[in-house]
Amino acid sequence: MSSHRVLPGFRLTLGYTLVYLALIVLIPLGVLALYTAQMTWGEFWAAVTDGRALASYRLTLGASLAAALVNAVFGLLIAWVLVRYNFPGRRLVDALVDLPFALPTAVAGIALTALLAGNGWLGQYLEPLGIKLAFTPAGVVIALIFIGLPFVVRTVQPVLEELEPELEEAATTLGATRGQIFTRVLLPALLPALLTGFALAMARGMGEYGSVIFIAGNMPYVSEITPLIIISKLEQYDIAGATAVAVVMLLASFVMLLAINALQGWQRQRHSGAHA
Repeated sequence: MSSHRVLPGFRLTLGYTLVYLALIVLIPLGVLALYTAQMTWGEFWAAVTDGRALASYRLTLGASLAAALVNAVFGLLIAWVLVRYNFPGRRLVDALVDLPFALPTAVAGIALTALLAGNGWLGQYLEPLGIKLAFTPAGVVIALIFIGLPFVVRTVQPVLEELEPELEEAATTLGATRGQIFTRVLLPALLPALLTGFALAMARGMGEYGSVIFIAGNMPYVSEITPLIIISKLEQYDIAGATAVAVVMLLASFVMLLAINALQGWQRQRHSGAHA
């Protein structure tokens, strides 16, 4: 029995796929590696372990991790509310979750700065209390929370929709408390998707630039992110130094990509096992 395929045959489709990936992904990354290969090991090590670069790694990775952790908690809560409850304006709230996807990152950064700066709508009341958010590492975390939230919500939401409420009802009839239902019934099923959303939010935060530079203050050794280090080196025509720092971020991104793929594979195995 022959099957009708809309797309061309495997060989032709595979050829298109490989050519497209080479043009869009592999060739730019190859050029990056080529520039870095022109440096000696000493030059490369000096560029990537410079004091400002190390401070930017700590801020970028630390802020991305903190923002992803916050989003993992509140993203799960938001997904839970959207799936399990009907309330007026639910569709509007559901649409607002995707706003960071559609909003230009520079607009997000300007909006957060106008809100949290010392003369901003909220910052003018917080700074007299000793709470300074704009132009500090805290501002970087807030910006990354804003742009990373949809990754957690949209990753967890479909899994929650597939969970049958009858499981919770059955656990309740067996005498389980709310905490036991969450930790023993719901969390094991949600954990792969939650970890995937966490990893996606952190990966996005590591490469974020537009929404951060406005609210970070960009002070060396304090609130300067790694993408800004790369831009600064390029403006100084230090292409080799910029590519060296970029390679470090590329390796970190590869690690996050492998983690995300492993988590998605785990999620698929659990899903297929549950339906077997």
